[in-house]
Amino acid sequence: MIAATAPVQRPTGAKLLVVDSAGRLQHAARAEIAHHFRPGDLLVANDAATIPASLRGTHEPSGEEIEIRLAGRNSLAPDDVNELTAVAFGRGDHRTLTEERPLPPMLRPGDLLLLGPLRATVLRSLGHPRLLALNFAGTPEEIWAGIARHGRPIQYAHIDERLALWDVWTRVASIPVSFEAPSAGFLLDWKLLAKLQKRAVQFATLTHAAGLSSTGDPVLDRRLPLDEPYRIPASTVHAIRHTATTGGRIIALGTTVTRALEHAAAGGDLRTGEDVADQRIGPRSELRVVDAIISGVHEPGTSHYELLRAFTEDSVLRRMDAALEHDGYRTHEFGDSVFLNKTRRRTARLAMSRGSDRRRRQVIWRTSRSLRGHDLPSS
Repeated sequence: MIAATAPVQRPTGAKLLVVDSAGRLQHAARAEIAHHFRPGDLLVANDAATIPASLRGTHEPSGEEIEIRLAGRNSLAPDDVNELTAVAFGRGDHRTLTEERPLPPMLRPGDLLLLGPLRATVLRSLGHPRLLALNFAGTPEEIWAGIARHGRPIQYAHIDERLALWDVWTRVASIPVSFEAPSAGFLLDWKLLAKLQKRAVQFATLTHAAGLSSTGDPVLDRRLPLDEPYRIPASTVHAIRHTATTGGRIIALGTTVTRALEHAAAGGDLRTGEDVADQRIGPRSELRVVDAIISGVHEPGTSHYELLRAFTEDSVLRRMDAALEHDGYRTHEFGDSVFLNKTRRRTARLAMSRGSDRRRRQVIWRTSRSLRGHDLPSS
């Protein structure tokens, strides 16, 4: 497939491939995406802003160049930034293919990394030479200030020009917690939200710290996505309850929204509040909350593509891939989009094997009980 090479969030001519619940395909202009929503649907977006998570510097013991890409944290708390998970690279920059970037110098517990105004100490390796736990010196305010001054947005070789921070913030970006952009949300603008409102489509948000999409190392990539903290407000759970009980679709804008909602419902109740998504969604996963996903164009074998396999049969995805290839859809964060509905065949198969429909009703019923006494959001 063709990679999108210009950092334009809503390019003229952006394409949309719609896959309906029967597995039928329809090509459309992405600018007309509002027409593919129905009254009573709910669109849930990730409102996380992207931090400049690429930090260049020096491995103090060896004097060698190093790039640190921040990749994980324990919570969304603003003061919880001293200990962070990171992926390390040796010399080179984003113009070198990630899979061709050399390993960092040998990193041992206690090694000091000089990252502009920041000082970080290696705590331990996390089972791979590139994956590390780091401790940043200073107060949370000093660490955030150092990241803001010295960091750059993480980017890859398919985009030559350096990204600015505003290139990777969606229109609904709020709290800076994402290490890479929740890029499915790039298609959002106020005009689209106004169109959805006119069609009686509700809109809600959650906050999910999107992690790295690739490390360039096949072994490490198989561990993606890493654990990612998220927060779901009560208003979003209210909106989901209302939509589910009135027959609308719950549509996730991106893989991070899907991961957060499904993790929050894994115990039987759709929970509000903060937690850490540590599951991987794939072909054997039962989707309890999300009915459809709007996502970028992903290539088979990636963690994002594996998540799409939870929505439909592989035979449908193969036809989807062929259509995307034939019509020149563009991949990666500034590329085109797919609107994938959960197919009836997969829903029926899961219902027979796991009691999917009954469990979904139980999730909504339990959520309704837990939120009884609160007002429903207005449509």
